[in-house]
Order: sequence, then C-alpha cells, then structure tokens
Amino acid sequence: RQANEEYQVLANSWRYSSAFSNKLFFTIVDYDEGADVFQQLNMNSAPTFMHFPPKGKPKRADTFDLQRIGFAAEQLAKWIADRTDVHIRVFRPPNYSGTIALALLVSLVGGLLYLRRNNLEFIYNKTGWAMAALCVVFAMTSGQMWNHIRGPPYAHKNPQNGQV
Repeated sequence: RQANEEYQVLANSWRYSSAFSNKLFFTIVDYDEGADVFQQLNMNSAPTFMHFPPKGKPKRADTFDLQRIGFAAEQLAKWIADRTDVHIRVFRPPNYSGTIALALLVSLVGGLLYLRRNNLEFIYNKTGWAMAALCVVFAMTSGQMWNHIRGPPYAHKNPQNGQV
C-alpha cells in the first residue's frame, strides 16, 4: 500500500508537471489480476518497479533496487532520471493532520481550563506531572521512536553471505 501511494505521488507529479510529454508512461499491474504478466517477467515478489527501454528487453539495471534504496517518490524520480534523462519534480499533496491535531489539542486544553477555572489546583499536582513526564520518556526511548527518527531500511543484507 505504501509503495502504491508513493508511486501515485510520482505519477501525478509527472502528469501535472509543465514538462509532461509522451516520452514517459507510468503503468501498474495488480498481481491478483495480472499474474500472467508477473510470470512472463519472471518476478516472484511485489512491489517491483521496472523501466522498459524503447528498444530491446529490460536489463538487470532496469529493475529498481527496492530493498536497498526504499520506495520514496523522490528516490524513484532520481532512478527514472538516471534511466531516461527525464527529470520529475515531486509534488506531495498537503497534509493537514498535524495542524488539525494541534488545533484539537489546544481546544481541549483550553476547554479543560475554562471548565475548571474556579479550581486550578490540579496544575500543581506533582504526581500528575511525574506520570506525564514518564509517559514522554518511555515514548521517546521506545524502538518505534528510534525507527521514526533514524528511518532504517526495510531489510538488511548480511555482509558475509549476501542474504536478506
């Protein structure tokens, strides 16, 4: 699903760019509906990004190395530029979820303070602040936060034997 979203961002960036021409076409094959295509291309995994040159059959370099590079739209655009000399500037649709979450948080805190305006003793509660601090510390030291900050690759290769 994530690879499809990045692919759609890249395809739409090309479709709505000022440099749009018929030098480059984007297609997608669903494995469930086109298993024969996957079989003809000797592919045994999905997703796979391939470049088909205008003349001849695709070579090994015409298959995008998804495990090593990842499937971000910017990386796909760079790979396409290397293969075809067509440069695509990636335009991502705006994401307003952070703004909406912040507005919701501010309105909830403001509403809580408004409802408790005659008794604000809970602000001075040391146990409440200690629990909130522990929750933040545990969240920031979790493996999920490490993955979010570092962005490790999806899979690693063993340097000794080359297996994923």
